[in-house]
Amino acid sequence: MIDLKSEYGRRVDRRLKDEAIIWLTTAGRDGTPQPRPVWFLWDGETFLIYSRPGTAKLRHIEANPAVALNLDGDGSGGDIVVIIGRATIMEEPPTADEVQAYIEKYDWGIERINMTPAQFAQTYTVAIKVKPLMLRGH
Repeated sequence: MIDLKSEYGRRVDRRLKDEAIIWLTTAGRDGTPQPRPVWFLWDGETFLIYSRPGTAKLRHIEANPAVALNLDGDGSGGDIVVIIGRATIMEEPPTADEVQAYIEKYDWGIERINMTPAQFAQTYTVAIKVKPLMLRGH
């Protein structure tokens, strides 16, 4: 579990609730890090990420559930947030359009890609849950 009670931890928690993009890094078959920006929902304990089926990130997680998540810094080497965690592909997840907080957070993005929440949920059908294990940064 990560400590969100320190000054840094409270800042991280706020950013995780407010920011739209987090970088999910998985390990490829040869161990090469594979970072990609993703939409996410932080509930204070775990991250929820939706994916299209059949993607490389899903294959990577199935082979090696160790992942890293990081937020962009402030451009000057500050406000660094790196979370090491364990990802699982959820067996019977709620669809994206059933998670009101997710839809409220990304209504602008779903509209930008010319989808309705229902269309998004029909396309991004695989849910990934990430349990944070360690927090690094400053």
